[in-house]
Amino acid sequence: MNFKNILSIFLMTLAVGLFGTTSIAAESLKIVENEKVCMVTDMHFAKKQIPVEVEGKTYFGCCQNCKATLSKDATARTATDPISGKSVDKAKAVIAARSDNSVVYFENEKNFKEYLKKNSAQ
Repeated sequence: MNFKNILSIFLMTLAVGLFGTTSIAAESLKIVENEKVCMVTDMHFAKKQIPVEVEGKTYFGCCQNCKATLSKDATARTATDPISGKSVDKAKAVIAARSDNSVVYFENEKNFKEYLKKNSAQ
């Protein structure tokens, strides 16, 4: 075997390991309370975040900068559902946290369950 073959095998093995880790993370998703999510950093926290009222809806941020961002930037208030591909209003979303506390937004619980099914089958 030459160096290129060894390198190729190593890189393929590494890629398989990384993708395997992704499905484990997806399996550990759990639905969390929206008020415990900073909707700017997309991170779940143990305590309630700062509420931000915009057009009759409540969003949450972890600090004054996030509060200002949610007030002024409409794109900070939306996410994309990984199942439907649709834009989701974070104030109305079903939010699930990974073990690293990063979050994923879903338009409904059905899509959350479908996401779990798809990612645990890998």
